Amino acid sequence: MATKTGPSLSDIKEARSRLQGVARETPVYGSESLSRQVGRPVSLKAENLQRTGSFKVRGAVNKLATLSEGERRAGVVAASAGNHGQALAWAAREAGVKATVFMPQDAPMAKVEPTKNYGAKAELTGGSFEDALHAASAHAEATGATFVHPYEDEKVIAGQGTIGLELFEQVPDLETVVIPVGGGGLASGIALALRSAKHDIRIVGVQAGLDGWTIADGIAVKSVGERTGLILDEVLDDLVSVTDDEICRAIVLLLERTKLVVEGAGAVGVAALLAGKAGGQGPAVAILSGGNIDPTVLISVMRHGLTSAGRYLVVRSRLQDRPGELIKLLKLVAEERGNVVSVEHHREGMDVPVTESEIELTLAMRDEHHCAVLLESLRSLGYAVERLR
Repeated sequence: MATKTGPSLSDIKEARSRLQGVARETPVYGSESLSRQVGRPVSLKAENLQRTGSFKVRGAVNKLATLSEGERRAGVVAASAGNHGQALAWAAREAGVKATVFMPQDAPMAKVEPTKNYGAKAELTGGSFEDALHAASAHAEATGATFVHPYEDEKVIAGQGTIGLELFEQVPDLETVVIPVGGGGLASGIALALRSAKHDIRIVGVQAGLDGWTIADGIAVKSVGERTGLILDEVLDDLVSVTDDEICRAIVLLLERTKLVVEGAGAVGVAALLAGKAGGQGPAVAILSGGNIDPTVLISVMRHGLTSAGRYLVVRSRLQDRPGELIKLLKLVAEERGNVVSVEHHREGMDVPVTESEIELTLAMRDEHHCAVLLESLRSLGYAVERLR
């Protein structure tokens, strides 16, 4: 499919030849667990296993391969929430080109450090991607370096579109493809390639609900680009959004059931499928666009996700402040097969009678039903139990 603003199918095929032996042709994995929960065959295109941990290397390599000798000498500059910066740094190192990457000050260290390690100069500036974009544009104008936009560039879009060519070969019966949307370069490229190969495919873009901060930092842009927006208007069947809670659930499920580590932006397609927002009925593929999640964020996500699934239970109660009362409570928990993770014993600074103390328990549980059985058992024995999480 050709558009007035995007690359053609031949551009995408040329990009694929440039990426041969450089970027990986990432695998597609079927997931029985996801298919069962969603109620249709679900597969995962694992771009989190791509070089530098995301799909971005495709567009970066294709762009650098088309630079003139003068442009190569002047170097390249980019703005990035993290993944584009890593990809450009790696591609520039492989091509022998100097790279500078501007990133928001709060960009995850899991994305900042690799950018430096690949040999690029990383500049942290401002509180948002838009601030980094402005700084990178100013740097390019001042130095003569080539500005490599993360999504408003035909060569970058064509590089990302190579995923669509691979998908068409890997999943011939594909009915729906679900693609993360930030600036729109990934969805534009994949959709252009797939529309050219299979006109009746359903293509759904997924955004993070951006009322504030989101764990999907890789797609945390205020809006899609001007060029990509025009393309997406033509090629998408639907554009939906998912919440951070839905993204957390997807990350936890992917890690536990498929053993794939995926960042927030990379999990939004799975989140949309699990939440029933993607539409369609036949075989679906979710694009796992990246796996560069900060370890501290992953820990928080896992705790939150496991708590939401009833795998962790936090309760508060009061006990008589005398020997043996705590062990009596813990014995009752053990009889119901609750596993104690932590115990907090509060006496000071609490509005409780002098003869009592407050207890807060964090318990590892099997599921939500197990939580309900334990709470009912404790209440039936006279404990005033308040569930905190």
